[in-house]
Order: sequence, then structure tokens, then C-alpha cells
Amino acid sequence: MKVLLKNCKLISMQEGREKIEDNVDILIEDSYIKNIQKNITDDEAQKVNLNGKVVMPGFINTHAHVPMSLFKESVDGYLLQDWLEKKIWPIEDKLTSDDIYKYSKITFDEMINTGTTCINDQYFNTEDIIKAANDKKIRIELTRTLMDSDGNGKQRLDELKYILDKYSDYNPNITFNVGVHGLYTSNEKYIKEVTDFARKNNLKIHMHFCENSKEVEDIKREYKVEYPAQVLEKYFRGIKLILAHCVKLTDEDIKILKELDVSVSHCPVSNLKLGCGVAPVQKLLDNDINVTLGTDGQGSGSNMDMFETMKFAALLQKGINENPLNMMAYDVIKLATINGAKALGKENEIGSIDINKKADLIAIDLESTCVNKPINDIFSTIVYNVKGINVQFLMTNGEILLNKI
Repeated sequence: MKVLLKNCKLISMQEGREKIEDNVDILIEDSYIKNIQKNITDDEAQKVNLNGKVVMPGFINTHAHVPMSLFKESVDGYLLQDWLEKKIWPIEDKLTSDDIYKYSKITFDEMINTGTTCINDQYFNTEDIIKAANDKKIRIELTRTLMDSDGNGKQRLDELKYILDKYSDYNPNITFNVGVHGLYTSNEKYIKEVTDFARKNNLKIHMHFCENSKEVEDIKREYKVEYPAQVLEKYFRGIKLILAHCVKLTDEDIKILKELDVSVSHCPVSNLKLGCGVAPVQKLLDNDINVTLGTDGQGSGSNMDMFETMKFAALLQKGINENPLNMMAYDVIKLATINGAKALGKENEIGSIDINKKADLIAIDLESTCVNKPINDIFSTIVYNVKGINVQFLMTNGEILLNKI
């Protein structure tokens, strides 16, 4: 199958290309980008005339809980642990396979309609999420959440092993990692077991880390350390890590993270709504730590709109650091695209638009609402004024999943 996108304004996010390329065409064959240049002709291709709309990489949401569309706007006035223990976990215990499948599809529809082509998920009932992802043709990395606070850690790890055995070669759009809920919901023995498993099977670990002050104190007490990152230094070395939140990091924690293979998934909306605080994102970037963006689950993150996430991320860092030079718009778009691909180890496939990369891309209409006009700086317009509703076209793995052109 061939698709020819005509008359694009391209923001490729690919190093070595111009930041903006006007009036270009993009030829896609099967799942790959085959050519990018002006005036491509191909009589066999399905043509989509974008009439100057902006084409850019699809967003990569590096931390979410896909079935949690169920919990959208279910929290107001709860701190994280109270929200989990009093509101979320009691309901999750009653969820059926049909529930997980249904609410996963709702999330995937929201992703597709707001510009996200890839998501990194952490939940349970993983087979039902796989079924929904396969049906919706979305790109996803997922796991079976591991924790041992109730003594059932072995059962959860066995479930993950079963999923890996059954689905590792099921669909190239679906990949896996080891999802550890957090250090504070596991003990030292269990952490050693799951990190050994990840290392043996060459799998990344995706984990909540230092989301709020109580979690930090719990980790320090449970593991008898001065800084939570010392646990990572002891047990996680040599493993590729995606750490969600990282709100309560000290300078000493950051020094340790810098020496590990760490990407941080910054979830500003969720962190604000649960009263956790604001992650030191600029300081992480200044220390050459790869920072990406996530929405978290909709229960705390409200929605899957990564445009909103970019805006919050940028404004918060400028504000808390009292420096408008922090988080310039083009760099914020990197967090939502190529940096996310690097976190997942997929930067040679997705996260930017270039020849021989996968065709995971979106087209946005900057002219459809008066809010965006006049456009003085296209990158700032995308970060601060564009919404998910402006997405007109989305393609994952070379397949058109949304077309409002």
C-alpha cells in the first residue's frame, strides 16, 4: 500500500533536516517513509492533499494507564496515596475483562483524535489491553504492573512471564517492558528479583519514582537510604529505565540518575492535580538526562491531549525558575516526540520524520480556529495554542487511523 501526502509544511524533528520545510510531499509505502521532497508523483499511491497543513511526528506518551479513562475526573481534593487506596484500588479490584477492553478502546480513540501514535502503558489485565490495541491499530509498549505490598508479587511476575511468552511475536506494534509500580509498593527482595528478570530478558523497566513527599520518606525508611536514587544505583544499574514523575528529586538524586540509563516521563497535569508539586525538569535537562512527556491515567491527568501537556510543561518551568529562556517551544516538542522515542529505544524507527523511518505522523490545521491567528512563531503556536481538536490526520505504522481532510 502506498500513500502520498501532498503539499505539507513539515516539522520533521529529525536532526540534520531543516526545522520547517514548506511545500513538500511525503511518500509512504507499507509502513515506511520512502521519499520526502517537492512534487513527488506516483500514480499507484493514494493521494491526500494537505493544503499546507503542518505534518509532524505523532506524539509519544511515555507514561499512562490506558484503561483509566474509566476514572476521568474522579479525583478532586485527594493526595496521591489516599486517592489510590480509597478511590481507585477498591474499584479496580472489581473490574472485569470487558471493562478493561472497553475503557482501553475509549483511551485509544482519544489518543488517535488528539495526535498520539505511541503510548507506554502500565496496568493489569494486559491481554484485554492488547486486544484493544490490536483492534485500534495503535502502537503501544505495555506490561503487567508488578508490586508486592500485599504479598502477591510472585503471581504478578508469573502473569508478566505468561504475557511475554504468548505475545512477544504477536504484533510488531506491541512491545513490552517490566512495569514496577514503585519502590514503595515493593520490598528489597522483590526489587532484586524483578531487576534480575529484566536484566536476564533484556527488558526496560518502567516505574513510578519520587512522585510525592510521602513516597520519598517511605522509600528512605524501607530501603534504609539517604536518597531514593541510591536504590536505583544499587539494583537497577545496566537496565534502561523510564521513571515516571520524579517530582521530589534532590541534587544528589539527579547526580546518581545522570550516571544511569534513565529517561524521565514528566506528567505535569497529574502532578499538579494530586498536589505532588513540580518536577525539576530544567535541572534534569541541564544534566543531560532524557526528559519525555506523559499524561498519566485520565483519573489524575484528565485527558490524553499531549498539546495540553506540552503547554503545562513549558509554563511551569519558566515560572518556577523565573526564566523565560527555559523550555523553548521547539525543545518542548522534542520532549513529546523524539525524546519519547529515545526513552523506548525506538529512535531509529519513530519520533521524527525521515526516509526509512516508520510512518507515525500527524497533520494539524493551524488555520481552523481564530485562537491560533496570527501565527508569528509556528513552534510557539503548537505548544501554547494548538489543541488536540486541531489534529486532522493521523497515521500509525503507515496506516491511516484518522482522516478529516
